[in-house]
Amino acid sequence: MEWGSESAAVRRHRVGGERRDGSAAFPQPAREAPAQEPLADACGGGGGVRTRKRSAAGSAGASRDAGTGLSEARAALGLALYLLALRTLVQLSLQQLVLRGATGHHGEFDARQARDYLEHITSIGPRTTGSPENEILTVHYLLEQIKLIENQSHGLHKISVDVQRPTGSFSIDFLGGFTSYYDNITNVVVKLEPRDGAQHAVLANCHFDSVANSPGASDDAVSCSVMLEVLRVLSTSSEALRHAVIFLFNGAEENVLQASHGFITQHPWASLIRAFINLEAAGVGGKELVFQTGPENPWLVQAYVSAAKHPFASVVAQEVFQSGIIPSDTDFRIYRDFGNIPGIDLAFIENGYIYHTKYDTADRILTDSIQRAGDNILAVLKYLATSDMLVSSSKYQHGNMVFFDVLGLFVIAYPSRVGSIINYMVVMAVVLYLGKKLLQPKHKTNYTKDFFCGLGITLISWFTSLVTVLIIAVFISLIGQSLSWYNHFYVSVCLYGTAAVAKIIFIHSLAKRYYYVNANDHYLGEVFFDISLFVHCGSLTVLTYQGLCSAFISAVWVAFPLLTKLCMHKDFKQRGAQGKFIAFYLLGMFIPYLYALYLIWAVFEMFTPILGRSGSEIPPDVVLASILAGCTMILSSYFINFIYLAKSTKKTMLTLTLVCTITFLLVCSGTFFPYSSNPASPKPKRVFLQHVTRTFRDLDGNVVKQDSGIWINGFDYTGMSHITPHVPEINDTIRAHCEENAPLCGFPWYLPVHFLIRKNWYLPAPEVSPRTLAHFRLISKEQTPWDSIKLTFEAIGPSHMSFYVRPHKGSTLSQWSLGNGTPVTSKGGDYFVFYSHGLQASAWQFWIEVQVLEEQSEGIVTVAIAAHYFSGEDKKSSQLDTLKKKFPDWTFPSAWVCTYDLFVF
Repeated sequence: MEWGSESAAVRRHRVGGERRDGSAAFPQPAREAPAQEPLADACGGGGGVRTRKRSAAGSAGASRDAGTGLSEARAALGLALYLLALRTLVQLSLQQLVLRGATGHHGEFDARQARDYLEHITSIGPRTTGSPENEILTVHYLLEQIKLIENQSHGLHKISVDVQRPTGSFSIDFLGGFTSYYDNITNVVVKLEPRDGAQHAVLANCHFDSVANSPGASDDAVSCSVMLEVLRVLSTSSEALRHAVIFLFNGAEENVLQASHGFITQHPWASLIRAFINLEAAGVGGKELVFQTGPENPWLVQAYVSAAKHPFASVVAQEVFQSGIIPSDTDFRIYRDFGNIPGIDLAFIENGYIYHTKYDTADRILTDSIQRAGDNILAVLKYLATSDMLVSSSKYQHGNMVFFDVLGLFVIAYPSRVGSIINYMVVMAVVLYLGKKLLQPKHKTNYTKDFFCGLGITLISWFTSLVTVLIIAVFISLIGQSLSWYNHFYVSVCLYGTAAVAKIIFIHSLAKRYYYVNANDHYLGEVFFDISLFVHCGSLTVLTYQGLCSAFISAVWVAFPLLTKLCMHKDFKQRGAQGKFIAFYLLGMFIPYLYALYLIWAVFEMFTPILGRSGSEIPPDVVLASILAGCTMILSSYFINFIYLAKSTKKTMLTLTLVCTITFLLVCSGTFFPYSSNPASPKPKRVFLQHVTRTFRDLDGNVVKQDSGIWINGFDYTGMSHITPHVPEINDTIRAHCEENAPLCGFPWYLPVHFLIRKNWYLPAPEVSPRTLAHFRLISKEQTPWDSIKLTFEAIGPSHMSFYVRPHKGSTLSQWSLGNGTPVTSKGGDYFVFYSHGLQASAWQFWIEVQVLEEQSEGIVTVAIAAHYFSGEDKKSSQLDTLKKKFPDWTFPSAWVCTYDLFVF
């Protein structure tokens, strides 16, 4: 086919050109004198389609074009229904959790039994590390159930159980970097192996601890329940295992991955492990998503693809998560970084609104969700436990893997190097297709100029679209109406989505009216299709060059449209944009648009709840508006040509502008309240309340300042604006002020998230009086042979403490006894150490070494220690209880007692 040549259907009238044959599909009007149009100057003059001014004959031509153009109403409605139908397919695929219900047959996973485990664990209540609920009650229940399973096990298998109480320390770059120290925390470890033993093992990991004040059903009791049931099924099976399966029920994951570190670096069974599966949660129920694999072990992806009954996996999620955009981490990092073991990381991702809140209860997790997770974990563990590759897994470490599921039905996976070859082949096909057009003789057509001017117009439309939604988002943020869409997601679509679409249509409509004057609509449709193809091809080239496996998405967005164009080109030349062409065009775009909507769902499912707990410094409306603008650009790319094929776009733009304006006015008036206490679908505002007593000492040990109050942090951008009408004493008159000379502004940060939450409040309150007071003292201060000063400390306190260090001017922290010995700074320059212990622990002794370059009269270093009381009576105070009762029911106030003591040495 001659793609670069013109046909009677698309050839344009030229100055001095010949008259058309009467049999042409679209007869051209009489020739007119050439004239420049306003937008022609911007692209270097008028040529080709831009050579005629509207005169009587030109009006006739315009009428002719209108007569053959697409109906605006039909085109707009058709595209809207098309996208809605695809979105419905995506939703149906997500709701289809399992293809069958739980059968309870021997050898199969029984979700009803797993739910029984889940309900017993969550009935214990919040399970923070160091609490009796976590260290005694939950451990006792797990051991009791494991013993029952052992009694039922088949004679082919042997079960060994160990309760580990590790102590250790490590540094991590999560949340800007900090160091972690743990003492006497708890792991319950079960090894299922053949009767004759095994030299190799696969690990399944969950954690039974929870954050404070949450029952932790999804994070992560349901995973431990699934593992108990998988252990029961495997142990009672008459099928022999080739390798061991180690089940780790770890009791200190919420303490930033401490228990997994204690296991993989200290337990004797850790040396047997060749691969692992980590069960986590970032939401409550739904499908469990495989969002990390490897590193660089394609055989693990193949194992999941071969074994999983209900696959749900995406390398896109892996690359997004590992980019650090999502402020979260899992035990996967520990096994990868400290154990050098490849694995699979999966998590529930739906309904993150109630993740880590009091609403994370067992009844909110569907039995079908438990069944599908159990089916998958059982099948994959069984596959790995009988695999030849597990024995020498390191031999199969050869590159990354491209993998993605298709609506949860099956997974497509292939090596990234194969993906690169496919991608570059697709790029070459586009180069040949566009090259023939761009390099054709100029006396035939001015396609090259039209193409690059159109590309400029497209980029301008996208840029102005982004700027428009950002202006709206910034204004909404400035007037205090952020998160209006948090409880009503459709509000964001009606506000930012419609604005983005309207702006794109507006720019192209201007170009059509004032630049492409009297141009053949079908020729323009073809040009702008090619432009979209070029843009996606450029994206494909860049992503492939960067080595990103996610480049397969761009390949899909290039290959299928190109095939569609090649198949439909002849019909389009002969008949134009008729109903048959539109139907086949949309059919050809089915796969890229369906998968795009599938991914877009996942993006919003994960990011929308996160924006409600991302701190006070990141305007969530700006982030969401940017994401929506990006999605609009992608989804509009191959529909831009319809703007040029349609008779008009006035009604569409008017409708979109009207919807955007009405939504904007409603948002500005505060009509859409961000939060909800609806029992069926709560979307609470998270507030942290810490009743603290602070004591500041000088170099001589004298108390220079002491105060007490309730330190209040709202974990979203709206601060206390919605709380103040209900709790008037919490207002801007009690905004907390930073103690400039104290580490982390003199407040008891539980984790180093101070750079995310700079707006907080400090309400005066009486002094706290926990029964077990924290004690901190300097044991020794000595000069080292290398002219530094070594300070040795001892701390005794509750199960959770935070230690902060700030060297003075002229001093540097050179070494310490924590982590690997090299101090790690947090954002802002201070040093942060997170400490926790189990039910009982000895005094925490450690040292720091300060290199003094210049003597200071104010000392060489300031240190502070915060003690957090998360369990028992010590976590409560009457002032906290009174204040919590004043909070509205659409909030989740998490409260505890703490102390902060500062020293100068």
